Amino acid sequence: MTTDPPPPVDHRSVAVGAVVGGLLLGAVDFVWIKFLPYPFAELGNSSAVWAVAAFAFGFWVRSGSPRAALGAVALLVTAVPSYYLAATLIQNDDIANVWAPTSIIWMLFGVLAGVIFGIAGVWARTAGRRQIIAIALPGAVLFAEAALWTRRIGRPDYGTVPVWPAVIDVVLGLLIIVAVARTTRQRAMVLAAALPLTLGGFAAFVLAGFA
Repeated sequence: MTTDPPPPVDHRSVAVGAVVGGLLLGAVDFVWIKFLPYPFAELGNSSAVWAVAAFAFGFWVRSGSPRAALGAVALLVTAVPSYYLAATLIQNDDIANVWAPTSIIWMLFGVLAGVIFGIAGVWARTAGRRQIIAIALPGAVLFAEAALWTRRIGRPDYGTVPVWPAVIDVVLGLLIIVAVARTTRQRAMVLAAALPLTLGGFAAFVLAGFA
């Protein structure tokens, strides 16, 4: 017995979800960093987690890659000023941070990540070879970030601090693969695809100056 797939999310819901989701993502991210203890607070500083949020948005949209990409971009771009606005309201940071050059740079990263991971979220629901790549992407970006953390272990300004954030990233990446992939065989294929994607993601992080 088979069941019909759920219908795609309508345009209005995508637009509202992107804006509301972005406002929540930015505000919750700041609160997470400020009030949660180490090492879980480090997830708030995670670029990979924001990329996964874009993937989750595309996965929710279900169909229509352009819609998912635009919505995920709006989600991440909205989250940036929301983060700095929360910092202003909670700890009296300068409101000018909302439109500072750093904020603009993060928005540009949000455009890139939103397009890639928003489309991947849709493809993760579409059978075929690209489905394997799509499901592997959120795990790979978390694995790549974990590799960045391990690179810092032993440095005078880090010591052993990066160990647990790296472990959390790896565990989250594996959990996402297990949750999204449907069979043991598919999970094995996704893990295999995640390895080269992790290397590419690590290289991208380094080139972008995150290392």
